[in-house]
Amino acid sequence: MTRHGYRKAADLPDTLPVFPLAGALVFPRWSLPLNIFEPRYLNMIDDAMSGHRLIGMIQPAGGSKQAPHLARVGCAGRVTSYSETEDGRYLINLSGICRFSVVEELDVTTPYRQVRADWSRFAADLSEPEPTCLPDRAHLAEALKKYVAVNEMEVDWDAVETAPLETLVNALAAGCPFSPMEKQALLEASDLCGRCDALIALLDMDISGDDSSTLQ
Repeated sequence: MTRHGYRKAADLPDTLPVFPLAGALVFPRWSLPLNIFEPRYLNMIDDAMSGHRLIGMIQPAGGSKQAPHLARVGCAGRVTSYSETEDGRYLINLSGICRFSVVEELDVTTPYRQVRADWSRFAADLSEPEPTCLPDRAHLAEALKKYVAVNEMEVDWDAVETAPLETLVNALAAGCPFSPMEKQALLEASDLCGRCDALIALLDMDISGDDSSTLQ
C-alpha cells in the first residue's frame, strides 16, 4: 500500500516548508493534530493547501529562539483535514508520509522556512512494514508495565495488547514525556524495529534513572 499516491521517493517534492516544533513528532502512518495561529504558519498552510499539501515537521536543534538550528532529520506530513476557527486559527491534521534528511536550508522570501529535502535514506517509509519484520510486542509491553508503575500512569492495556504494532510504537514514541533529543533518536531509528528497540531502551533508562545515553 502506498501513502496518498506517493510510491517512491522521486514522487516527493525537492523542497519542503518546515515547521520547527520541539517535542512534536509525526511518523509515517501516524497522525499529528495541530492548532495553527502564528501568521507565518497560517501563510505556510495557505501555500501548502494550494500545492502539494506537505509540511515538514522538524525539531529545533539549538541556536536562538527566534531562528533555531534545524535537526538533521524531520518527517513530512500531508494535511488531510483542515478547518478554520472564527478567530482565524487553523485546526489541521497531518498524516505522516515519509522522513527526510535536510540537505540545506533555502534562502527564501516566505515568512516560513524551507529546506531542500533528501528522501532516499527513508524511501522504505512509503511502504508498510513487512509482517515478518515487526517488533516483539511482549518485550515492549513488559518495559511499559515497569515504566507506568514507576511513574504512576494509567494505560489502556487492551489497546496495548490489540493495537497494530506500528500504531502502538508510534503512539508511545510520540506520547511519552521524553526529551526532544530522545524523541529525535526515536524519529531517526532505521525502521520500526529500531524505533521499538530505542523506545524500550528509553523506558528502561527512565526506570533506572540513567540519562547518560542519548541513543545516538
